[in-house]
Amino acid sequence: QGIPGFYRLLAVVNLNETWLGISKSRKESLERATELLQKVLAMDENDADAHGVLSQVYTHKGEYDKAVSEAEKGVTLDPGSSWAIYRYAQALNNANRAEQSVPLFEKAVRRNPIGPALFYTDYGIALRDAGRLEDAVMALKKAIERAPDYMWAHVHLAAAYMMMGRAQEAQAEVAEVLRISPGFSVERFSRTTIFKGQERVDTI
Repeated sequence: QGIPGFYRLLAVVNLNETWLGISKSRKESLERATELLQKVLAMDENDADAHGVLSQVYTHKGEYDKAVSEAEKGVTLDPGSSWAIYRYAQALNNANRAEQSVPLFEKAVRRNPIGPALFYTDYGIALRDAGRLEDAVMALKKAIERAPDYMWAHVHLAAAYMMMGRAQEAQAEVAEVLRISPGFSVERFSRTTIFKGQERVDTI
């Protein structure tokens, strides 16, 4: 992968620091990630992964139209990639376009049935946001089967249960969240969330 792969990896590190809330300066980390990915694309504008990661950076910056556009380029360049399809679905759902994202998440999961918990977590979030709560619970449970200590799957499963009026099951998931991350708070989630629309955060 050489220099482009190295730049792309550094961009992901900066992005993850932002997502995890451990960056010293969220704005600087996102700008650094943007610069690194633009360097990659200056060397090879057909780098599908660079477009996909840049999509995620734009989402974190709240530039949802740009995020969708970059993710779409990634799929166009590498239509068989489950990751490219996943990032496109993710960009759409984060832009509050759940109905459009669900079929793409389904396609990503079909392409990579033993894919990471992340695929099933975001698929579950999209299903929940599309009002398909029972399906959302099933997807989020699959995420937890793959990674029992993946906190965000438990967070969003708790939210789905609350929306269904299943308080006891929601409380059990909250207990799991606090087991995994004793310092977790909704306030922290609100600071690092990438969803478009505060009302979606308020469901957590």
